[in-house]
Amino acid sequence: MAHYKPLGKKLRLAAAIRSNEQVPLWVIVKTRRRVRRKPRRNWRRSRMQL
Repeated sequence: MAHYKPLGKKLRLAAAIRSNEQVPLWVIVKTRRRVRRKPRRNWRRSRMQL
């Protein structure tokens, strides 16, 4: 990927990184473990639609 990226693409990539993190511990505690996992994206197995 090119070193220079347009701002829109950079923001979309940053949002994809944030959305790939695990659910915060306080959410798991607050929902009494009903929300434990969310679908994770692997960088090699699946491609993003940017």
